[in-house]
Amino acid sequence: MNTVNCAHCGRPNRIPDAYSGRPQCGICHQPLPWIVDADDSTFGEVAERADLPVLVDFWAQWCAPCRTVTPTLEQLAREMAGRLKMVKVDVDRSPTLARRFVVTAVPTLAVLHEGRVVAQRAGAAPAPQLREWVEDAVRAPS
Repeated sequence: MNTVNCAHCGRPNRIPDAYSGRPQCGICHQPLPWIVDADDSTFGEVAERADLPVLVDFWAQWCAPCRTVTPTLEQLAREMAGRLKMVKVDVDRSPTLARRFVVTAVPTLAVLHEGRVVAQRAGAAPAPQLREWVEDAVRAPS
């Protein structure tokens, strides 16, 4: 369970990691950003069964480029609240997922629609390029 503050009214809201639907603020009913962690055991429930497109960030604690792109990705998740779920996967703690998604470099990003990969890329990029890539992938037909 994560707690996020509503960007509209500032109130804290608890959001479960796995949930069907689109989280809304309990006070003002505006969409909330949905950023959660997943691992080998929780990924299916958290990411593959999501009702929204899912941006998966495969990262590692030791990875400097990962730390560079994280603020941009989290900002995108906030801006696309109600249209996107962001799931962070630490590849060192989730080797099965890293192999399954053929993660050979970090950061690697994937966008899932209905549990299927519709876009995947490796490496850091400037914020405008990441934004365009995510927005295009989220609009991609499922």
